[in-house]
Order: sequence, then structure tokens, then C-alpha cells
Amino acid sequence: MNYFELFDIPVSLHVDKATLPKKYFELQKKYHPDFYTQSDEAEQQDMLEKSSAINKALKTFQNKDSTIKYVLQLKGLLEEEEKYSLPPDFLMDVMELNENLGANSTEAIVAFENDIYAEVKPIIETYNDNTISTAELLKIKEYYFKKKYLQRILDRLDD
Repeated sequence: MNYFELFDIPVSLHVDKATLPKKYFELQKKYHPDFYTQSDEAEQQDMLEKSSAINKALKTFQNKDSTIKYVLQLKGLLEEEEKYSLPPDFLMDVMELNENLGANSTEAIVAFENDIYAEVKPIIETYNDNTISTAELLKIKEYYFKKKYLQRILDRLDD
């Protein structure tokens, strides 16, 4: 059972965060291990695993990038610790950003990130699991890796 099935919500890249807390508490009430202390060991273990999955799902759904990563993994398009080759023009733009790091670098990187998001915004915001094409998912994958690359630069600036 994947996280979307567990939370009984449609597969999406843009999870409605307003409904998550209510669903989370419903699931924890139903599956929390403390409610199964009188059950046999197998059922207690099952509830412990479900409770853990509920916590991981909530954490995933609360972060946009984690949700994208999870959906790409569900679709078999992303592997853990995958090495992805970014397009040379993107790498050249990032190299230029790196060379000009200074006082306004955070704003420049955020603006650059907004530009790359604009390319995939329609796909992310109108995601339909039944009609999404592999080509569209691969655009999302490229966006995910570009954003991850830019985040490393932002993290370095914060140090």
C-alpha cells in the first residue's frame, strides 16, 4: 500500500495540506500501536508498521519536493541516490550564478528557481494520474534534480 492509498487521496504532486492533519489523526486513532497492546504479536507488529508508514507519509506530503520524489519513485522513474545528468545549458547558467555569488545571490537563485518551476507549473498543478504522460513525468524529474542542485547552492550560502 502506497502513501496515497493509505491516506485515501488521489496520487498528486500537489497534495492538499489543509486536509492532511485530519486524515493523519484519523489514521493514528485507527492504527496506533497503543490501541493494540492486548492483541497478538503479529497484529501489534502490523500496527507498528502502519503507524510508522502514516508518519512517513505525512512527512512526505508536507514537503513539495518529497512528494514529487515519492511520485516519481512510485512511477519507477527515480531511484534512491540516482545520479542524473542535467542539461549543459542549465549547468552553464548555474556556473555563472556560482561565479557571481554575492549579497544578492539568494534572490538570484530564487528567481532562477522560479523560472525553472514555470516550465513545469501546469503539469504539477493540474496533475492527473490517469492522463499524465511519461514525457511530462520526465520533465518533472528534470525539474526535481535542477531544484535539488539549486538548493545545494542555497545551503552553501547559509553556511
